[in-house]
Amino acid sequence: MGQSLQKHSSPMLFPGDIVEYPRNKYFSHFAVYYGERDGIRYVAHLTSRDSDSKLVLFGRALRSQVKLDPMELLGKNYKVNNMLDDCIPARDFHNVVKQAIDDTMGQEVTFDILFHNSEHQATFFRYGVKKSEQIERIYEHIMPAWKKLFEKKQL
Repeated sequence: MGQSLQKHSSPMLFPGDIVEYPRNKYFSHFAVYYGERDGIRYVAHLTSRDSDSKLVLFGRALRSQVKLDPMELLGKNYKVNNMLDDCIPARDFHNVVKQAIDDTMGQEVTFDILFHNSEHQATFFRYGVKKSEQIERIYEHIMPAWKKLFEKKQL
């Protein structure tokens, strides 16, 4: 497929799919495909946008929430990444996942980069299990720096 065609095509999405938006070399933002309304595709994702805590201090934002946004608002570069499908069955979207998303929307949630980030939220919706492969990959690199701050009582 030519570059110009690929730019305008998008992956086939099914409600409940995890959508990954690469942000930099180490991190991506994750969402769950919710479905289409009036020709616009929507995803549910954990975000601190529009909250009072714009500054995420030591990887935490106390006033985050799950929001429903048009896919394109989060970025044009994304892929489907149902990373746990080989080991954990996906939950039924219409009977379980959609209800979980609807129940969570608008409630304040604490974002925590290590324990409750957008990937944790997306895997929790799809599988009922919180998992963040990106944090597991970089954990060994960030912990020594955080440990020093903790010992100096700066964290």
